[in-house]
This record gives sequence, structure tokens and C-alpha cells, in this order.
Amino acid sequence: MKSELPPNHEHVDHDMVKMEVNYDDISGEWLGYVMDLLLENGANDVFYTPIYMKKNRPGTMLQLLCAKEKIDRMKEIIFRETTTLGIRYYPLTVHRLERTFTQVPTEWGAVTVKLGIHNGETVQCAPEFEDCKRIAQENRIPIKSVYEQVWKSVGLVPTNS
Repeated sequence: MKSELPPNHEHVDHDMVKMEVNYDDISGEWLGYVMDLLLENGANDVFYTPIYMKKNRPGTMLQLLCAKEKIDRMKEIIFRETTTLGIRYYPLTVHRLERTFTQVPTEWGAVTVKLGIHNGETVQCAPEFEDCKRIAQENRIPIKSVYEQVWKSVGLVPTNS
């Protein structure tokens, strides 16, 4: 398979931070808005986890990963856009695989896939969902059939089946 974009070489990033905040007084819509802002301003990943807080109140934990140089920007967004009075953050090391994108042919059309490469070997394959969805809808076939053909073409067994 020929890659269309230059690879992002495998590396270990020691300059990452994980930030956490717990909320019990903010709506899901509001959290979605904050997630978009954080991602637009350089967060590498943002995710929410349901939790239980003091007095057994249901809440939500916001967690994000970002480069150390983005801490001040992330804090600014979180303090200005949410109800929190404090943020926890920790140094974090992230090992990233080499990543490259390519087109994989299927009997119904090409699918863009992201490949994860470790020591020169493709070990991960993530088909682009929107491509698979479009092909499944246009051909009235199960989306899993599209995924299976992509994984077979790449020579990998799916990790999320």
C-alpha cells in the first residue's frame, strides 16, 4: 500500500500533561462546548467520565491531554468557561506509533485508513468511519462487511470486534 501523506515517526513524548476537573453542576451541552474549545485550542484529547462525588452526587470528570506549553491556554479556557474552582494536572509520557494514511480498495470503493506502524510493521488499522458508513449506505450492506474487507486487505485482524 502506498501512503499519500508523510509518516509521523514513532516516538516517545515526555512533555505531555494530563489535566482533570470534576463537575456536579454543569450540563452535557455545556461540556460539549468546552470540549470543542479545548480541542480547537490544542488539546490532544479530551474525554469525560461519569463519577460520584461528595454526598453521592453524580458528576462528570473532564480529562484532557496536552503538551506542557499548552497548560496555560487550557487553564484559561477551563476557568473562564466552566464552574470549577481548581484543576489537577500531572506530567505524562506518551509513546506514539508512527502514523500514516492510505487508501485501501474494497469491492465497493476506496476507504481511507490510518495505519499504526511499530518497528516497521503495520500493527494497527483504523478505517475512516465516514467512508465506511457512506459505502455501507450506498450499497445497502452491513458496515461491518466494509470494515472486514479493509482489515483483510491490510492483513490485520480487528482489535475492536
